[in-house]
Amino acid sequence: MKALMKSFITRPALISASLLASLVFSFSAIAVDEKLTIEIKRLSAESAIAVATAAMLECRKQGYQATATVVDKNGIVQAVIRDTLAPPISIPISKAKAFTAVNFSADTSAMAERQNTGVGRFEGVLMSAGGVNINIGGTIYGAVGVSGAPSGEIDEDCAKAGIEAIAEDLEMAD
Repeated sequence: MKALMKSFITRPALISASLLASLVFSFSAIAVDEKLTIEIKRLSAESAIAVATAAMLECRKQGYQATATVVDKNGIVQAVIRDTLAPPISIPISKAKAFTAVNFSADTSAMAERQNTGVGRFEGVLMSAGGVNINIGGTIYGAVGVSGAPSGEIDEDCAKAGIEAIAEDLEMAD
């Protein structure tokens, strides 16, 4: 009986020791191959302002007063521009659209079916068309959200016009 008990006691220890050893070797192999820092590309303040302005002006050209908000890769606001008569509610809505797009790495129009889910009801998240990632050459620099037009599709068109205003310059910079 003692031998059987000893067998049960030592086996978990052996399994734990071998598991620990394999994890240590795995992590040390990863650490050798990985960089210790990463590079994050961000828009300059001037680029963020250019995107927001171009988006707002596109909505104005179509006859709508709107607000455009640009956020960085972390969802932090970089630029906001509200047209003269855009409703005050368009400010937090445009921010929520941009925040949602960049945090999900997807344009908000692609997430409409998730709007009435737990994630869709999370504070600060708005899965309604008008939030577009600033994705140039496969790099997401942030997102722009637009609010104020009579439909999310028009908001999205204005957001895309804002991105187009700097897209060529960003492509050339990389």
